[in-house]
Amino acid sequence: MTLYTNSAEETIELGKKIGSMLTKGDVLAMQGTLAAGKTTITKGIAQALDVDDTITSPTFCLISEYEGKMPLYHMDVYRLEGTDDFINLGVEDMIYGRGVCIIEWSEKIMDELPSKTIIIKLEPEADDSGTKRKITIENWPYGNL
Repeated sequence: MTLYTNSAEETIELGKKIGSMLTKGDVLAMQGTLAAGKTTITKGIAQALDVDDTITSPTFCLISEYEGKMPLYHMDVYRLEGTDDFINLGVEDMIYGRGVCIIEWSEKIMDELPSKTIIIKLEPEADDSGTKRKITIENWPYGNL
């Protein structure tokens, strides 16, 4: 399924729709270039899960954990060398746990993710504002958004 958003606000709203349908154990693999909107869409998902904290990219801390309707584990694997580094973080409890797991830069560790992982690819589209996004969602099990 391919969708388009025209602003950061629309990307957050799409994240809210996605988040409202997620269930315990869902893993979302975010893919896209720098400034593609991975953290922006995550903000909407977090709002739908009743997370009160401010969502920021966990680039330097690697994993941020938030409490809401269920735990939200937000990971950024940009700085990891590969799958061994990912496994050594002790992520299995998060990926197969009681919450939702969002992984930015997941291209690097796809071999370690469950087959039911939802893949969200974000691509900036050329426009004057720089906020238009093409968002492709693969392996989505919950019908239309």
